[in-house]
Amino acid sequence: MSGDPGVTAGDIARLAGVGRATVSNWRRRHGDFPRPVGGTATSPLFSLADIEDWLHRNGKPFEVSPADRLWQRLRASGDDFRLADLVGWAGLRLLELRGDTVKVPARPPVPAVEPDDPDLPGLLAGLAAEHGHAAAFDMLFQRYVRAHSRRLVVTRADVARLMTRLACREGDVVLDPACGLGTLLLAAPGARLALGQEGEDSAARITAVRLLLAGTPAEVVAGDSLRRDAFPGEVADSIVCNPPFGDRSWGHDDLAGDPRWEYGLPPRGEPELAWVQHCLAHVRPGGRVAVLMPSAVASRRPGRRIRGNLLRAGALRAVLTLGSGGPDLWLLRRPKPGERPPPAVLLLDTEGDFARAEREWAAYPDGEFCVPVIDLLDDEVDLSPSRHRPRQSGDAFDRRFTETLDRLRAAAPAPPGLELLPDRRPLSFTTLAELAKAGVVAISQAPARLPSGGDVPVLTADDVAAGTGPSGTSAGPGLVMLDAGDVVATAAGAARVVGEPGAALGAGLTLYRPDARRLDAGFLAGFLGFAGGRDGNGGGSSRMDPRRTRVPRLSLESQRAYGRVFQELARMTETLREMSALGESLVRLSFDGLLDGHLRPSQ
Repeated sequence: MSGDPGVTAGDIARLAGVGRATVSNWRRRHGDFPRPVGGTATSPLFSLADIEDWLHRNGKPFEVSPADRLWQRLRASGDDFRLADLVGWAGLRLLELRGDTVKVPARPPVPAVEPDDPDLPGLLAGLAAEHGHAAAFDMLFQRYVRAHSRRLVVTRADVARLMTRLACREGDVVLDPACGLGTLLLAAPGARLALGQEGEDSAARITAVRLLLAGTPAEVVAGDSLRRDAFPGEVADSIVCNPPFGDRSWGHDDLAGDPRWEYGLPPRGEPELAWVQHCLAHVRPGGRVAVLMPSAVASRRPGRRIRGNLLRAGALRAVLTLGSGGPDLWLLRRPKPGERPPPAVLLLDTEGDFARAEREWAAYPDGEFCVPVIDLLDDEVDLSPSRHRPRQSGDAFDRRFTETLDRLRAAAPAPPGLELLPDRRPLSFTTLAELAKAGVVAISQAPARLPSGGDVPVLTADDVAAGTGPSGTSAGPGLVMLDAGDVVATAAGAARVVGEPGAALGAGLTLYRPDARRLDAGFLAGFLGFAGGRDGNGGGSSRMDPRRTRVPRLSLESQRAYGRVFQELARMTETLREMSALGESLVRLSFDGLLDGHLRPSQ
């Protein structure tokens, strides 16, 4: 095997911190751009060494990190169909290098895959020595997920945290019968033992490696949980699961008499209800289950009998819609013998506010979004949160209605101090490219993708848009660090001045570092935020190349005056957004209050 791995155009874009369109432009415009050494006409492969040499010769910043170099070599050791097995090999090798006394479980067996690149073990050992064994594997794992993002189903990190916070306790034996790549099991806090089953051997192996490298005792088994249950008779303290949706070949005919169907035989078209009952069969009495469901499962007619039985038994405790279009999160508890079922079930559309979901779950079964079970046991047994309005006590309704009304009245913004001129006075403009050439502002961008893990705070594009502090983290060399007085902007036009140093620039952001003696940061941020996208001469083109953004030529004193007005306009924008949300809330409360008898039209 050659030590020079092939890279795709997408790899080049990621490693060079540019977009794929930029790489396409390089290929068209530069006759000396390296020729493909393999691949296909639609997905050519290039020599990594040739690409490095060309980029350096053309003065383009490019440095391949040890993790990227190892990853490219690993990918070159086999085709994409073997990539998951190669990642599993790397994980097993890292466990050996760490000298773990805990062995990877016999189920699944060690893969019969051995890469033919003799340099890989040394590169892997070097990466582990620099970053640690667990972090080294996570770097490879994250690159594997990105490479196969279109076909891999990975539970979102925030959803995984919510599920484990609501269902798991420290010291639990936690089971995930459809564990995929292990995201849910890894999110479980302080699990005493993690049990997992996954249909694909390679995915089960990766999950086992991730858990063991993280220090969690684990047994992960390859196989179909519904047809070939790997843990018959075993019960866990808690279960978290993101099962496959819509699998009509789940085994309806073969499993018709299975003892797991305590609440009814799942119809052929309701495989998700089979997973729910599988989970309940494997949790101890009083144990907790959190399972993701398509929103339609809460209302589809064929499943109404099982839904009704789950309610009558007190097994189903909550249905939470996690966002527009789903999925829903079902929270269940296996009833203890002789236990009295709770009188209500929590039905909540979280609207993406997971903290609200935790608050309402803590209030169960007495919260305002808890619906009496007796009201749901009709011909439909429709458990869709959107179909059920909250029943609020008089005091709770009075407080929410009054607070919302008062906040809306108090939120009316004052307009900024602006003077109407008798005659239009056109401004003279320059571009950011010209200002950068004159040394007035330095412009830089973060790499397209940042290394995962680490403890360096990262300001993300979402943080800039939301006006919040850094929410990401990263590690490794090559990060663009922010200083107080810098201006950061997103491609969509959000911009702000950095108040505190110490964070790194997130992917998708552009950094502007003005010379404070010649360019006011508040003026620049305001103009980027408000002028961006206003017309064809402003941000419309700056989304492709921010250096083409036009900026007025003004004295520093005038810039500061403009900057103050821009800040007032920004505050006004936020206030109007708040008023819009308060207005929508007031409309909903008014409607609910009229129907529930808390309100009536004024006389």
